[in-house]
Amino acid sequence: MQALKDHSIEFVGLKDGLHDFRFTLDDAFFAAAADEELHGGSCTVDVKLDKNPNLLVADLHIAGTVRMDCDHCNAPLDQPVDGRLRQVYHLNGRQRFDGDDDVIGLDPADHAIQLSHPIYECLRLALPARRVHAPGGCDPAVDAILNDQHTGPAGNDPRWSALNALKDNR
Repeated sequence: MQALKDHSIEFVGLKDGLHDFRFTLDDAFFAAAADEELHGGSCTVDVKLDKNPNLLVADLHIAGTVRMDCDHCNAPLDQPVDGRLRQVYHLNGRQRFDGDDDVIGLDPADHAIQLSHPIYECLRLALPARRVHAPGGCDPAVDAILNDQHTGPAGNDPRWSALNALKDNR
């Protein structure tokens, strides 16, 4: 994921406590993601940043729709997304936090956090494993072809007749 300047938060100068930020994901974000499955979309990302002297805790909430292809008929699909992710930044140097991928150590010279990659991770985790249209929403021509191949031209695939006979004899 290419880092985008629009998705950074300068934390130097922020007072300790909660701060709210909002980002909009549009086609520029999806082009920078260079993900072949994602063709665009429109999402909002709400970030609640909790700053204290040693840590920054960013709670991300993403909501909107993403354009992609249906896994069943390969037609365009507007997939709704709604996801959450928490990212923790440690402000006391680039220490290693073995076994904890959620904590990122920041260099003392850093003045901003870049959220492009955490936003992308949140988006990908919010997508369902199988992305299909609602029942009856798939391309009817593709559905007809898939149903014809599944059932065979005579309505039943003869290769399954022996298995069906076993199933019927239970």
